[in-house]
This record gives sequence, C-alpha cells and structure tokens, in this order.
Amino acid sequence: MKETKLGDFEETLLLIVGILDKEAYAFRIAEEFEAQLNRPVSIGAVHSTLNRLGEKGFLKSEMGQPTAERGGRRKRIYEITGAGHRALELSRDLKLSLWKQFPAFAGFKFSVG
Repeated sequence: MKETKLGDFEETLLLIVGILDKEAYAFRIAEEFEAQLNRPVSIGAVHSTLNRLGEKGFLKSEMGQPTAERGGRRKRIYEITGAGHRALELSRDLKLSLWKQFPAFAGFKFSVG
C-alpha cells in the first residue's frame, strides 16, 4: 500500500508546486522554497522528494519544451494529482484541528481559503 501521509518537507514542496503551477520545475521549486522559507535547500533534496511524491501518486510530471536559456534542454514540469490535493487537504485539516485544540489559541478564529 502506498504511503498517504505527507512529511513536512514533502508538504511544503507540494504546496510550492501548486503555487508555481506551469513553472513548477526542480530548480524553480528550490528557488521558491528558499524565497518563501528564507532557508537554503539542496537541489538533490528537492529532486529526491519530487521523485518520492511521484511514487506516492501525489505528483505527475512531463517534459516541457526545449528552451534557449537552457541550451535547448527541456525541463521536467510537475503537477499535483487529485491524490496530492486530497493529501494536502487532509494534512491541512489535521493541523487546523490540532491548532484549535491548543489552549493558547482558544477562541482564536482560524480561516481557510
């Protein structure tokens, strides 16, 4: 049976893929991670995590068109699958449920969307 839960790094990369949409390729994902989280990430960690998310069925990918700025090489573009969307929703719902139970935030209004 495939793993259906997301690790924290997996969840973050999956969200970034969604944010980048048609520009979600490994190097750009790594750049966005560093910009959003203000911390470095290795391209190797990004590649291995994207592969793992694909194996779990949360991402699919296809090769884009060759580009001049890459010397005619193509980029692998990633896209979230339906299972990936469901995994993100489950992760969000679980975390919101936990935050709502945390006494320090009692009465705090959480909103999604």
